[in-house]
Amino acid sequence: MTIDEKLAELGIELPQAAAPVASYQPVVIHGGFAHVSGQLPFVEGDLIKGRLGDDVALEDGAGAARACGLMILAQLKAALGSLDKVERVVKLGAFVNSTADFTDQPKVANGASDLMFEVFGEAGRHSRSAVGVPVLPLGVAVEVDAIVAVKP
Repeated sequence: MTIDEKLAELGIELPQAAAPVASYQPVVIHGGFAHVSGQLPFVEGDLIKGRLGDDVALEDGAGAARACGLMILAQLKAALGSLDKVERVVKLGAFVNSTADFTDQPKVANGASDLMFEVFGEAGRHSRSAVGVPVLPLGVAVEVDAIVAVKP
C-alpha cells in the first residue's frame, strides 16, 4: 500500500504546503535526511493560536500538534514528490506555547507523534523533544519540526 493509499484509508487529506513566513527553506534535503523547518498549525487555512494552560485546552493543543504534523507531511510530499520516499521519521521537535505552570507538553506533542505512527507504522516511531516556550511565531499554540530519513 502506498502512503497516499494509507492516507485515503485513514480519511486524511493533506493541506497545501504553506509558503515560508520568513527567510528560510521549508525543507532542506542533505546527506540522506530531510530537515523540515518548524511548521505551524493550520486548520482550514486558519492558524490555531493561544497558550496552553491559559486559553487553549490540552485536547486542542494536541489537535494543533497534529495539524503541524499534517503540514510536515505536506511539506515532505512537496519536496520529495512522494511520501513513499520517506524511509523513517527520525525526530520531531515540538514547541508548545505554554504558561510557566503547564507541564503537559509531551501530551500535546503526542498529536504529531501519533500521526506519524498512523501514517508510517513502525517507520513513524521517532525520538522527540517537547518543550514549553513563552511565545511562538504569529501567536500559534504549537510549532513542530522534523528530521526524516529519505530512501536513496
